[in-house]
Amino acid sequence: MKIQARHFETQEAIEVKIEGELIHSILPVACSAQERDELPFISPGFFDIQVNGYNGIWFSSPELTVEDVVATIRSLASQGIARCFPTLITASFEVLRHGFETLEKACAQDETVARCVAGYHLEGPYISSEDGPRGAHPIQHVRPACWEEFQKLQAAAGGRIRLVTLAAECENAGPFIRKCCSADVVVALGHTGASSEQILAAADAGARLSTHFGNGAHGTLPRHPNYLWAQLADDRLWASVIADGWHVPDAVLQCVARCKSLNRTILTCDVSGFAGCKPGVYAEGDVGVEVLEDGRLVVAGQRQYLAGSGVTTGHCIAKMRRACGISLLSAVQMATLNPSVLVNEPLVELKEGRPATLTAFHLHKGAGAAVEQFVPVRTFVRGEIVGCGP
Repeated sequence: MKIQARHFETQEAIEVKIEGELIHSILPVACSAQERDELPFISPGFFDIQVNGYNGIWFSSPELTVEDVVATIRSLASQGIARCFPTLITASFEVLRHGFETLEKACAQDETVARCVAGYHLEGPYISSEDGPRGAHPIQHVRPACWEEFQKLQAAAGGRIRLVTLAAECENAGPFIRKCCSADVVVALGHTGASSEQILAAADAGARLSTHFGNGAHGTLPRHPNYLWAQLADDRLWASVIADGWHVPDAVLQCVARCKSLNRTILTCDVSGFAGCKPGVYAEGDVGVEVLEDGRLVVAGQRQYLAGSGVTTGHCIAKMRRACGISLLSAVQMATLNPSVLVNEPLVELKEGRPATLTAFHLHKGAGAAVEQFVPVRTFVRGEIVGCGP
């Protein structure tokens, strides 16, 4: 199998030959500048550590089925996401256990799903109960951190919960974080209304990431100190950001990239289960969401608090590139290399002899458009074509 494309780093025209699961060769292609510019880009496959679902399916659904998981993973692959952490948000123990058990069954029954799913992300239920920091998470299921409960969920997940997001101020946070770290589970801070001292204590305990920095926060904060400054200033904390054009303004993306560096900033789309749905009001379990005409997804009944993103990882790469004035290489690495390093996932590289897990895509800039539009072309996972774009 062969594909001609532009190398995401050099911009040069190349032909990638895939044999079995591996990249057999990468050779230059002689072509004109116009022919080169018409080729899609090709890069290591996108890796998103926070995806909630797609096309009306939530991984947190109490009714989740194996067929739902298979359909959703393949839909996400068609958007260029070759690897991901399906994410379950705050819910009852029974719903969370069902979600992880169903994900595990899907991985056992479908080899493609098993290859795309690198692990799981538990976002909550150990978060702030306050409006604002809680975001769209249902208040009735917010609770103190409980290691015993987590162990049961980890058993349901086959030991593959690799990332947990919690609030730094939640009850039992310190001991819980330390136990996670001893079990090789990465802990992130998010949906938090913590004091600066509590942020520091969580980082001391081993927390390593700020989940979707700048979101899951109060609408108004003290000028200083506050938990945003505390997280930005602590070099032990990496940061993920949702660069979809709605969650945070360009200035925040720029500040995160400068404070955390390009090497410790991670792009996530935090795609909602209602992404891809027509405008309207939807409900899934205890979560009510409205899809607006302009593309935003908000907690139903208001317009201030967002409820996940309506776009996928490639769109965030395009937005981050323009907002921060960085190279395509740097933007792509925020959605490939950086998350892999954080969670100790084997690196995927565009090199001969490496696994052929790749994303091919266009970046089109229409007349008057401020941001290049991401258009997925083809997604390979260990040599298999898993997703094709429009």
